[in-house]
Parts: sequence; C-alpha cells; structure tokens
Amino acid sequence: MSEKIIGTRKNGMMALLISILLYILAIVGAIAGGVDENLIILIISVVWLFIGWIPFMGLKVIKPQEALVLTLFGKYVGTLKDAGFYFVNPFCTGVNPAAKTKLGQSGDVKGAIEKISVRASGGASGEIELTNKKISLKIMTLNNSRQKVNDCLGNPVEIGIAVMWRVVDTAKAAFNVDNYKEYLSLQCDSALRNVVRIYPYDVAPGVDTTGDGLADEGSLRGSSEIVAARIREEIQQKVTEAGLEIIEARITYLAYASEIAAVMLQRQQASAIIDARKMIVDGAVGMVEMALERLNENNVVELDEERKAAMVSNLLVVLCGNHDAQPIVNSGSLY
Repeated sequence: MSEKIIGTRKNGMMALLISILLYILAIVGAIAGGVDENLIILIISVVWLFIGWIPFMGLKVIKPQEALVLTLFGKYVGTLKDAGFYFVNPFCTGVNPAAKTKLGQSGDVKGAIEKISVRASGGASGEIELTNKKISLKIMTLNNSRQKVNDCLGNPVEIGIAVMWRVVDTAKAAFNVDNYKEYLSLQCDSALRNVVRIYPYDVAPGVDTTGDGLADEGSLRGSSEIVAARIREEIQQKVTEAGLEIIEARITYLAYASEIAAVMLQRQQASAIIDARKMIVDGAVGMVEMALERLNENNVVELDEERKAAMVSNLLVVLCGNHDAQPIVNSGSLY
C-alpha cells in the first residue's frame, strides 16, 4: 500500500467560520420562524441545530512533524502530513493502531492518551480517555530492556541497545502491520540476538565474524561500532515493510552474565598478570645481557661460567621479585 498525501484541503478556517455562521442563522431562523409561524424556516432551522455539529468533526489541526491517516468507511483516503488547519469529510476517521501502545523504555507516546475528569451532579466522578490518532514523524528512541544472549563461544552475555527510528510511510505503518511499535520492539530483540551470536565477547583465536572464511579480531567489546552497524542493518531489513526508518543503533550496555562474571574476571586478571610477568622477564633478561656485555667490554672483572651463572641468578631474582631485595654484603671470598 502506497502513501497518499493530502495537501490541498487547508481550508479549515473558512469551514469553521461558515459552520459558525450557519449555526447563528439557524438560531435566528428558529426564533423568526416561531414568531412568524413559518413552519418551513422553523423546521429547517431546528434540523440544522441538531445536525450542524457534524461539519465540526471534519476540522483537523496538524502540527509540525505529525501525520493523520484517514479512512472513509474502511477505505484509505490519504494522509495529512503538512502542518495546517484542514477540513475533510466529517465521516473520515483517523487510524493509528499504536496510539494506546506505550513501550516502557520509550517516551514517544507520552500524551497520546489524555484523561478528562468528569463529575456528575450527584457527586459521582469518573475519567474519559481521549486517544490521539495522530502519528508522530519525529525521531524517537527505543531503549529495549537488556537481554541475555550467548556469544559465538557459548558464553552468556547481557547486552542492551538504543535504537533511533522514525515513521517515513504512514500508510505502511498503519495497515501493513498490526502495531508498528510492538513490531519494531520485537524485531530489535530478534536482530540483536542474531548479530550477537556471531561475535565473541572478547577477541578469540580462530573466530570468523565477517563470513569470509578467515579468522579475524572482531569482538563485541572491541568492535562495538561494527556490531552496532550490523544490528541497524538487520533491523532495517525487517521494518522496511512497516514504513519505518532506522537512523542509528547503539550498544548501551555490555557485560558477562552474572553467573560467569566472577570467573571471567579472574580469567582477565590472570591474563593481565601473565602479560605483566612476561614483560618483566623480557626486561630483566635484557638488563642482565647488557650488564654482562658491559663488564666484558670494560674488563672490569673476569668471570668464569659458574660466577656468571650466580650473577645472572642474583640479578633475575632482584629484577623479577615482587618485593625489594635485601642485599647481603660478602666481605670474604666467594669460595
């Protein structure tokens, strides 16, 4: 179904003035007909007083970045998109299947349902709900709740995304899907799961995330921009038929699931300790080599193999130890 824009009926002010004028004439005619006993004028005036409110139903006010999908006895007649004061067929009704839908993470439907308090003469009170049938064309944000998904290595991770979206085709949004807001939320969850299952949480050897058959360094933590772009493309493919445009998708939360978070933290700590120890040992070996070379070059002292081994051992202990070494001064012979 293609969208039809109605932009040639911005005559709401004229229709309003004419309707008010006819009401005034009907009142005057009813009074004059009763006084002059003119039944024709009296009947016409009274009938118009009863049905004269119908034209007021055809007055529609459209604000910027709003749209109203109109149907006439079940047939789609067009969409009011441009801001202005319109007069349309009074029997046309607005269609917005998501008017009463309020996603807990999105504020785009705030004010869509207005409540009016009514108090009767006997003291009883109640509320009347007025539903706004207009569709917002503004950029809105959907922040779905966090999901627990297994990455490509089977590790459970918790991830949340924020999706910026807007309605670009009101006819598709109103008629192609039952409720475009719930449809978008469901497709966001599905796309998020499909993409997260391709990536590991952190860089892992032998993992292909691009589908070219070659291992790469893609990961959820290190390639967040690429992952977000793939999620956006995945969602866009699903919601095009609903007349929606996905502007951007961003990862708002990423962490290991609580059941393995402590173990993975210990793993990361162990990996960091190993990397630090490796750097310390590499530096210590380089310093020992430099010390032996300087001693040999300057002929400071001649060391045999046994003394060299003892010196290397002592230097490595001093350089690689976690605590400061306590020196022991040898005042006698080494042997």
